Order: sequence, then C-alpha cells, then structure tokens
Amino acid sequence: MATRLNEIPKIAKNIKKIRKKKDISQDKLSKLAEVAYNTIIKIESGAIQNPTIETVLKIARALDVSLDKLAK
Repeated sequence: MATRLNEIPKIAKNIKKIRKKKDISQDKLSKLAEVAYNTIIKIESGAIQNPTIETVLKIARALDVSLDKLAK
C-alpha cells in the first residue's frame, strides 16, 4: 500500500512528541543531534518521508531514546 504524500510517518510524529515532552525546541534538537535545523523541520512535517538511518540515530541519541521508541 502506497503512502500518501501528505501523511506524516510514525517516526516523525514520535520525534515531535518526544521532543515536546522533553521541552526541547527544534533548534536545540538540531544542535544536540548535529543535524541541520531544516532537516528536523522537514522530518517532523513529513516533507522528508524516509530520513536516513544515520539521521534518525543522531536524533534518537539527542533525545536519549532508543531507535525502537522512535519507530513504534
């Protein structure tokens, strides 16, 4: 089944949810994860549907969560 373009991936929703729960701004997360600010915005908005595993690992480490937690 194809993913609709306007559908936000589960991983993006989880990144945003965890980031907000930990009271971390997108800007701060980008610095903690060493990922471009625009990349964080695009992932959370669904503009980037399939971020690289390297990027997701950096974000997981910055949020202090497992990759599993982001994927579920």
